[in-house]
Amino acid sequence: MQRLVKVDNKVRTDITYPAGFMDVITIEKTGENFRLVYDTKGRFTVHRITAEEAKVCLSTDSHPMARLALVKKIALGARGIPYVVTHDGRTIRYPDPLIRVNDTLKFDLETGKITDFVKFETGNVAMATGGRNM
Repeated sequence: MQRLVKVDNKVRTDITYPAGFMDVITIEKTGENFRLVYDTKGRFTVHRITAEEAKVCLSTDSHPMARLALVKKIALGARGIPYVVTHDGRTIRYPDPLIRVNDTLKFDLETGKITDFVKFETGNVAMATGGRNM
């Protein structure tokens, strides 16, 4: 157990850990960074990225280690505290009241706070990963 591999800036020692689409995989010992993406046939491939790209988020502001996540559920917890559940199982408390199901969140992995969100609307660019008409 050498603790050399990080998935989304978190050390993972389980060899069966299910890394998913757009996850950043970092190997500290060799200094390599990869992003899991789909190829044209829908299979996972690893895309080598730079250390700066692994830390820089996908917009113009400079939040390190940002992550995109799809909102699957919005609910009220104990004592009426609102929270959202994302596609990768994360629970984020006190979201922006404008966030709805199917919106995409951008949040900081180090603090766990939402930095931005994109509404699910007509005209937005998206990546289709499956379906009947692919």
